[in-house]
Amino acid sequence: MRFINEFREAPLVKGVLEQIRRIVTRRWVIMEICGGQTHALLKYGLDQLLPEQIELVHGPGCPVCVTSLELVDKAIAIASQPNVIFCSYGDMLRVPGSERDLFSVRAMGGQVRVVYSPLDAVRIAQGNPEKEVVFFAIGFETTAPANAMSVIQAKAQGIKNYSVLVSQVCVPPAMHAILSSPECRVQGFLAAGHVCTVMGYWEYLPIAERYRVPIVVTGFEPLDLAQGILRCVQQLENDSATVENAYPRAVTKDGNQTAQSIINKVYEPCDRNWRGIGTIPMSGWKLRPEWAEYDAEKRFGVHDIQTKESPVCISGLILQGLKKPPECPAFGTICTPQNPLGATMVSSEGACAAYYQYGRNA
Repeated sequence: MRFINEFREAPLVKGVLEQIRRIVTRRWVIMEICGGQTHALLKYGLDQLLPEQIELVHGPGCPVCVTSLELVDKAIAIASQPNVIFCSYGDMLRVPGSERDLFSVRAMGGQVRVVYSPLDAVRIAQGNPEKEVVFFAIGFETTAPANAMSVIQAKAQGIKNYSVLVSQVCVPPAMHAILSSPECRVQGFLAAGHVCTVMGYWEYLPIAERYRVPIVVTGFEPLDLAQGILRCVQQLENDSATVENAYPRAVTKDGNQTAQSIINKVYEPCDRNWRGIGTIPMSGWKLRPEWAEYDAEKRFGVHDIQTKESPVCISGLILQGLKKPPECPAFGTICTPQNPLGATMVSSEGACAAYYQYGRNA
């Protein structure tokens, strides 16, 4: 398949890894922001093939993992109501709330459905006018256009029984939060190619300049990742700090202007609470006032939710690149994909799930 198979050619990947070995002279810590990149790095063994001077740490780029416990509990409260059909992507059903998860709600008779698109939820609302249909609108910039479009579509079709529980978050403010922390170890970033496909990479230019860190927009195949790491190491070794686009087949500087206009039509920036990390100012989106009738939080009045996070789970430290999953005393013992304590062990993009699946136990 074009644009896939050629980026999995082992000799090409080995050649890039050899280039890294030839030029690296110091220890460097590089963070891949996206959980999809984390899984690819471990799946193809790139973390074990890199020279020992290169340490990869894993960022907060998993939308399931960073959805706040408060919003998960709100989702559970809404889904538990008798006249509600609650729609969500599959990963979210197993994310633990303070006391239970959405799967438990479904097991107790709640109408919780897995959908593959927010427009699926709109169709469910259209076909069930006697029910309140709620879509759990989670995600980074990649999902924001489609999630926003579902609200536009519902309004255009006059659908009154549809609403969204919004948990939209943005990458650049999270990078600011990581880099401004006194505990930060990150010296360079691999930026998420799919986010940049939508938003471009212009937002990263001031970050690279302010914190003096190289940022390389990177894809998800083995050759993409190896080339992204190579470019990042080249900059680090040369004391450079610029933004490079190593994913030009999908990403431009300005991104998808149509998608951005849809986001701006429906959403406005807001402070957002990230699970395990805390509130990051202006790091998310919420519905604009003119779309408030589609706000599930307001429709169901789920504002006073008390949350209780597991005292054992260290997912917040993992999402900030400060710890790795095997450093958690619960990893692989009392916390497994079948019995997760935190979202990073649940999601298909979670770092703990990746380490568990690919046997990185030390």
